Amino acid sequence: MSRLYNTDKLYWRNALTHTALILITVSIIVFFLPRNSGPQFSYDVGKPWMYSSLIAQFDFPIYKTEEAIKAEQDTIIKNFEPYYNYNKAVEQEQLGRFLNDYKEGIPGLSDDYVKMVAEHLHRLYQAGIMNAPEYSELSPDTMKMIRLVNGKNATSMLLRNFYSTLTAYEELFTDARLAAQRQTLQKCDLNEYILPNLTYDEERSETEKEDILGSVPLASGMVLSGQKIIDRGEIVDDYLFRVLNSFEKETQRRSATVSTIPSTIAGQVLFVGIMIILFTIFLRLFRKDYFEKPRSIMMLYAMIIIFPVFVSLMMTNNILSVYVLPFTMAPIFIRVFLDSRTAFLTHVTMVLICAAAVKYQYEFIIVQLVAGLVAIYSLRELSSRSQLFKTALLVTIGSSAIYFSIQLMQDNSITTMDHSMYKYFIVNGVLLLFVYPLMLIIEKMFGFISNVTLIELSNTSKELLRNLSEEAPGTFQHSIMVGNLAVEIATKIGAKAQLVRTGAMYHDIGKMKDPAFFTENQAGVNPLDKMSRIEAAQTVISHVTEGLKTAEKYNLPSIIKDFIKTHHGTGKTKYFYISYKNEHPDEPIDESMFSYPGPDPSTREQAILMMADSVEAASRSLPEYTEESISRLVNRIIDSQVDDGFFANCPITFRDITVAKQVMTERLMSIYHTRISYPELKTKAAK
Repeated sequence: MSRLYNTDKLYWRNALTHTALILITVSIIVFFLPRNSGPQFSYDVGKPWMYSSLIAQFDFPIYKTEEAIKAEQDTIIKNFEPYYNYNKAVEQEQLGRFLNDYKEGIPGLSDDYVKMVAEHLHRLYQAGIMNAPEYSELSPDTMKMIRLVNGKNATSMLLRNFYSTLTAYEELFTDARLAAQRQTLQKCDLNEYILPNLTYDEERSETEKEDILGSVPLASGMVLSGQKIIDRGEIVDDYLFRVLNSFEKETQRRSATVSTIPSTIAGQVLFVGIMIILFTIFLRLFRKDYFEKPRSIMMLYAMIIIFPVFVSLMMTNNILSVYVLPFTMAPIFIRVFLDSRTAFLTHVTMVLICAAAVKYQYEFIIVQLVAGLVAIYSLRELSSRSQLFKTALLVTIGSSAIYFSIQLMQDNSITTMDHSMYKYFIVNGVLLLFVYPLMLIIEKMFGFISNVTLIELSNTSKELLRNLSEEAPGTFQHSIMVGNLAVEIATKIGAKAQLVRTGAMYHDIGKMKDPAFFTENQAGVNPLDKMSRIEAAQTVISHVTEGLKTAEKYNLPSIIKDFIKTHHGTGKTKYFYISYKNEHPDEPIDESMFSYPGPDPSTREQAILMMADSVEAASRSLPEYTEESISRLVNRIIDSQVDDGFFANCPITFRDITVAKQVMTERLMSIYHTRISYPELKTKAAK
């Protein structure tokens, strides 16, 4: 009854945990999703309409394009007549000053020249004089008009009827009599008496300009409610493009007047929730072991959250194109650390959620799904950094190729295609190269380990393995032999070969402390013979705890430490245990003194290592190496491990164990050069 209660309690605890995980994931994603309301369509000029027939649900104007509105505004500005105020006081002041300065006459000229110059200045001021820079800016247009404000009246007049301060000065000398005395008159600095009497009325001009620009109609035509806008397969031309744009603008404008945020959020919650629930069901049905490993669940849901958040931020703030984001990082990480099917399902879920935030959903989904498949296929087994360069290149090519194929289906001419997208695919490929450094971060954060790291760890030039080969050469050779056996078994049954090889290289590093106590390092003398059975057993058992200390010192990953802990499981040092029991038949025995600390193997790879380690070590003590003796040894050891329950908590099957027996038997026969015993030729007895 108690056991049933604990099972129910565990079930409900897991159910609540998974529900909380779903709610947190959905909440974070929906919080960042842009609040787009109304229909989201993907269309472009020259491409077919990919959706069903679109009918107007309300009357709306057909808005002009930004370019058309700007062109009309530019025309208005070009023809705009700026306002200038006529200032009579300038003429009075300057003529009065001239007459006062030359009341005694102009030196070297007769008295009538003063009157002549004054009359010319009067005519110039009556015509109107403008500032030279303003006049030059307006004068290229010979038909340019300005509005002259004189009192309460504003009259449109041609600019060429007025003078600038420079042209007014030159106009003085169009009179033949003044031109004849130009050198003398230039000494009088007549330009100082020619000042602008037309001043630009900025406030009035700008107000008028804004009113006229504001009167430019933003729309040209109407679409009535119930009118068909476009039908499926119809090519979008410039006019239809404007109509569709107008429909979206009007939809957004109407949405702004009526709060649609609650319904939008509800839709997003429902959509994202369905995606996450379906993904969780997949894990629950087909990847139950991931639910038991928090690091796996954390990484999977983190990948699903991160990219939709980035896409939402980029769309909300209009930052670059979402195609620069290396979405294929997620399936690469999951493929490397977990498996291909989970990688693809995670990628599909992530891409579909991201599509809720982008506008061109059809192209986005197709391109990203193809890129994800290419990434997964190209990384079936990550064993070197160079493979990541290859994957980045293939993803770039794959994305470009599928986008090009979509364009070919939609465009009639290659020359009219939009080629700007390809630069984003190239940037995406470059960013994908950051997978390697990020992989190291994920390994540290979630406790995973990649094949690249395993290969680096199994390199015999590593300091720890080099020390093992020098201090305990027999143990080092034993580790290599165990690794070779274990890899063959793992390859045959579909386990992780590189992981088990690396685990085999480090499983006995604890023997470096006292290598002479272990048979593979001894040269005839066994120091354990001089010790008590309990003391000898404890010495042998200590290589597990010493191995863990050494692993901690060299910062080995936890998954490698697990091989050190489990390669003997909770088994006994049977030689010393049986010897002690025979020597003390009537004495109760503390079995913990002869037992390894464990735990027992929990993965197929750990079980493989336990079998290979025990068989390889025992094979050294065989008196003769025949097929029968080797097969009997392998079966006896592995059957004993099965009977002792060492594999009860790991997902290894009887078929796997049978394959392991066969592989080890064949491998040991090859190592020890077992031959068939040939019969001797019998000779006839002499008669």
